[in-house]
Amino acid sequence: MTTQAPQTPRWKVIGPGLIVAATGVGSADMVATLVAGSNYGYTLLWAVLLGVILKIVLVEGAGRYTVATGRTIFEGWRSLGRWPVWYFAPYIVIWGFVYAASAMSSTALPLVALFGGQTWMWAVATGLIAFVLVWFGRYKVFEKISAALVGLMFVTIVILAIIAAPNVLQVLSGVVPLIPDAPNAVFYTLALAGGVGGTITLAAYGYWLREKGWDKPQFLRVMRIDNTVAYVVTGIFVVSMLIVGVEVVQAAGVALSAGDQGLLELDTVLRERYGDFIGVWFLVGFWAAGFSSVLGVWNGVSLMFADFMGNVTGKGSDHPDAQANGKWFKVYVLWLTFPPMLMLFLDQPIFLVLLYGFLGALFMPFLAITLLPILNTDRVPREYRNKWYLNVALGITTVLFIVLGVYQGWNAIAAFAGTLGG
Repeated sequence: MTTQAPQTPRWKVIGPGLIVAATGVGSADMVATLVAGSNYGYTLLWAVLLGVILKIVLVEGAGRYTVATGRTIFEGWRSLGRWPVWYFAPYIVIWGFVYAASAMSSTALPLVALFGGQTWMWAVATGLIAFVLVWFGRYKVFEKISAALVGLMFVTIVILAIIAAPNVLQVLSGVVPLIPDAPNAVFYTLALAGGVGGTITLAAYGYWLREKGWDKPQFLRVMRIDNTVAYVVTGIFVVSMLIVGVEVVQAAGVALSAGDQGLLELDTVLRERYGDFIGVWFLVGFWAAGFSSVLGVWNGVSLMFADFMGNVTGKGSDHPDAQANGKWFKVYVLWLTFPPMLMLFLDQPIFLVLLYGFLGALFMPFLAITLLPILNTDRVPREYRNKWYLNVALGITTVLFIVLGVYQGWNAIAAFAGTLGG
């Protein structure tokens, strides 16, 4: 007898999607959106909305494969041959090391601004707290903590946007697709479209569906609602950041620094314009955005690594060693937490920072390219294969991320070559 998905109110089915979307929105995405607003006004609003649609398509595809087959996304990649394995193996090891150091440092910045002390001290504390929560916790606890952090960051930024009192007609004018007449505007526009909640954790969605118990065909509709609502929430969040960039940063006539430091500069602007309370409130939201990403990666990417090791060692995805809190899961949690702490004392060597940017740019095209054959062949039952419009959307997404990956990769190599020449 077929089991039916529970008849739960829609707001109660928000779970893994909200986590994967929030994990992908880090401080770098926040700064990029603020800078876009301060430089171009609302002209690039359409690119933000396009990015939301593209991520819905990507994450829905990854989730649909797991729901339709009960298999993990890595099992789908393996069915394509050896090349995805050879790509993914070094990627997940190197990316995890560099991301962890960067994420711990990013999350420490608002804590330093609030309480004082050294950045490395708060960064180490961030990693240790994430380690304890993920090592000893279970999915339900992780989901509740993540939801609370997402709520905090969402409410903070949306209320800031409301306080900034934008002109609604001016905001809506940004829905018309236009590219600013400025150097590198085309690639900046594409980067903004691609940067709405997009990291390796998009591929972790299927693993969180398994942890939630939604990895069966009867949960297809629930999964789609979960994914769509999550990215609509993310879209509102990023649009709110764009509004803050226009109405606060641009109006103040300041230029934000690239990277996490730009958010601390925004805190200064907010304090001058609205008072200390708003500035402190923003820093709390900044911290929530950073820590939600840390928790998401510590949990979700560790699940991916465990599955990867379970398969390459011949034990399979269902072996206890390949599960949450299994041997390989714990190995990767340790890898994320302790070795990267060495970088906190080395001030993040430029090579690793550039390597992180290069690898990060190349994961999204990898995911988009691999989903096309996975979702259009007998790897999934016929009724769960892509419709023509999904193939069009996925094809556009693939081209977009290939162009972005090549451009950002070239810039990273050029920048590294420049450091060697200097």
